[in-house]
Amino acid sequence: MFSGIIEEAATVVKLEKELGNIHISLACSFIDELKIDQSISHNGVCLTVVKKEDKYYTVTAIKETLEKTNLGLLKIGDKVNLERSLKLNNLLDGHLVQGHVDQTAVCMKVAEAEGSWYYTFEYDASKGNITVEKGSISVNGVSLTVVNSQQNSFQVAIIPYTYQVTNFNQIKKGTIVNLEFDVIGKYISKLVAQYLHK
Repeated sequence: MFSGIIEEAATVVKLEKELGNIHISLACSFIDELKIDQSISHNGVCLTVVKKEDKYYTVTAIKETLEKTNLGLLKIGDKVNLERSLKLNNLLDGHLVQGHVDQTAVCMKVAEAEGSWYYTFEYDASKGNITVEKGSISVNGVSLTVVNSQQNSFQVAIIPYTYQVTNFNQIKKGTIVNLEFDVIGKYISKLVAQYLHK
């Protein structure tokens, strides 16, 4: 379980394909604190540390993960948002994020707003996911508040700190991002859909 508060954007240093999987190696500032079997959110995807070297660690993204997220699009030098698992005695500064990406979305527009940025994302609403005005959404693992909620799109407003610390500074029109919708909203959406089909 995560909060959507990103610790840093790590750098991809190595990508190794093995059958349908990709081993992703990343360099980050807290490499000395990591251990094998630890769960870390990578662009909102919960992955397990499988190997640790002096300057980088490695996680494995399997075929299922690669098909449903943006991790298969990574290149050497790309930045990946990292968050270690939430401790039960920590303050919950974001919202509850499971690390299970629901689907991807495409950035349709980035607009500067005198010191902040508005990002517009479009997603496939036929998969049953929804956003609500002022509700929570995780974009590449970042806990954000929805503005301008539409049937298949929404906007988020990014403050300078988030822009600098996360990989939002690399997102532009056409960039594919990972979305995890609010867990309560997902349950409600499914219950309503089942009720309507009775």
